[in-house]
Amino acid sequence: MASPDLVLALLADARLPVGAHTQSAGLEPAVVHGGLTVADVPAFLRGRIATVVAVDAGTAVVARHLSLAGADLTAVEEAWAARTPSQALRQASRTLGRGYLRLAQRLWPGEARLAALTRTPARPVVLGVVAALAGLDAARLVRLCGHEDVATVGAAVLKLLPGDPADTVAWTLAAHPAIEALVARTAALTSPQEIPATAAPLVELQSLQHARTPRRLFHA
Repeated sequence: MASPDLVLALLADARLPVGAHTQSAGLEPAVVHGGLTVADVPAFLRGRIATVVAVDAGTAVVARHLSLAGADLTAVEEAWAARTPSQALRQASRTLGRGYLRLAQRLWPGEARLAALTRTPARPVVLGVVAALAGLDAARLVRLCGHEDVATVGAAVLKLLPGDPADTVAWTLAAHPAIEALVARTAALTSPQEIPATAAPLVELQSLQHARTPRRLFHA
């Protein structure tokens, strides 16, 4: 297998064929149902990093830790689900998780830790196992979770709101301190009970509204 840094670059690439392009990281629901504008995007990103991304990053880190120990990940999946009340968001994450799992099984054929996962695992659980297999440390894994969320929002902005594409790069750099703070907060987690339980009521509500929207560009 390639170096951990190369695997990290691969996973962070928006062109990775796992269906992430079908998601907007909550941006489309916020635009359609919350009236979010381009000027609101930096605050929207900070809010997601502090809540939704914190849950996913914590889940991925704990899944990585337990996967390295050869432990069962059922409790991690359950802890993530308990912290993700919206059925729409759980379904979106599991759709992505299935894509990541299929890709990982091509890269690590016959790997028992992948075979032990459910058919539709949550995306951060799969990322945690992939990190364990690829030799990614916990800090890099948290940065991956943070960057992927910011990049997903940035890509969706260009389809949903008028603006300068260069702004998405500036937003990514501006989000770096918040992501590094998340690294300090979550990289040392080792048990499902330690995963952050940070509520994002508007994100949850808008995701449920979006699931009933007949015309939409993104699933969530």
